[in-house]
Amino acid sequence: MNPKRLILAILAVFLGVFLTDFLIHGIWLDSSYKLTASLWRTEAEMQKHFGWLLLAQFFAAATFTVVWATGIAGSATIYCAGIYGATMGVFSQANTLITYAVQPFPADIALKWFASGVVRGCLMGLLVFFIYKPLTRDSKNRAIAI
Repeated sequence: MNPKRLILAILAVFLGVFLTDFLIHGIWLDSSYKLTASLWRTEAEMQKHFGWLLLAQFFAAATFTVVWATGIAGSATIYCAGIYGATMGVFSQANTLITYAVQPFPADIALKWFASGVVRGCLMGLLVFFIYKPLTRDSKNRAIAI
């Protein structure tokens, strides 16, 4: 494992998740949320819980990246990164379908959450592919020799 690249990749994926969440929820779905305002916390309440949101996004980014680094990165191709991202996107969005089944919010919001989550997964898969590079045999040998 390449610790420096791992930390860099976790931070990059965290930033990617944060930015895509802003685009998805803060811009694209803003009007949908306003139409269903009675279902959500007020803006002031959301601000009070913002730290929890950041913590969850960090955990998601760290988990996504560590799974990649420990199980896939060594033999990965760009195609593999896309499939990994899509799979992790579907995995993370399965909870959206459960939430839709038990909470009264519009189906279009659930579908947009699901679709955007899978697309984001693909993007984060590509991001982690380009940022995280496992240690090569030569770099491992140099690290051991030092």
